[in-house]
Amino acid sequence: MLDVALPPLCPSCRAPLGDGAGLCASCWSKLSLIEPPYCARLGIPFVYDPGPGLLSMEAIANPPAYDRARAAVRYDDIARSLVLSFKYGDRLDLAPMMGRWMARAGRELLSEADALLPVPLHWRRLWARRFNQAAALARAISAISGVPVLDGGIKRVRATPQQVGLSKAERADNVQGAFRVPPEQKPAIAGRRLILIDDVLTSGATVDTCARALLRAGAAHVDVLVFARVVAAGR
Repeated sequence: MLDVALPPLCPSCRAPLGDGAGLCASCWSKLSLIEPPYCARLGIPFVYDPGPGLLSMEAIANPPAYDRARAAVRYDDIARSLVLSFKYGDRLDLAPMMGRWMARAGRELLSEADALLPVPLHWRRLWARRFNQAAALARAISAISGVPVLDGGIKRVRATPQQVGLSKAERADNVQGAFRVPPEQKPAIAGRRLILIDDVLTSGATVDTCARALLRAGAAHVDVLVFARVVAAGR
């Protein structure tokens, strides 16, 4: 009766879904999953397979503080509509589906991890949005992988303007000093292999700043797992 009254719709294009799960066939065919070959460090797709363990020019020229980054999909039109619906349209029901794709993309990272850390929101933004999308994704991934979520392991101590429209250098300056590990959480961080969880990776400035804070607190290893990442059109 509920399906008749409120028929399940594709979260991207709002077309009716026959089975009530996932994307419609049209949107699924347009979704760009990130598959090997890709940079061993940044997870950026290669145009051709250069061999195992090879790094991209971006990873060589400007290596991040974190060890490895993986993303489930490219941040294209379909991924953008999913992220916007999830993040600003209160579509928390999308978290299990997105988390499932992320767990698949990050299975190598998850097999070695001790804990998942969602990238935190400042309390003002959390109050306005009512939930942290990174925390919802982390819980979905934890349910699949069994890796526990370490809530409160890192905090955003300074409110920052939105990153949209900023250059890479401006993004890095914007989040400088915005995150820290609370003193009471340092024993839970020290010596652990951690994965930062977020929805979208653009320049990497936010997760890089988080990784630096975790490494200063004694983390042994920090990886990054996101739902979507911005990829240059040539790739």
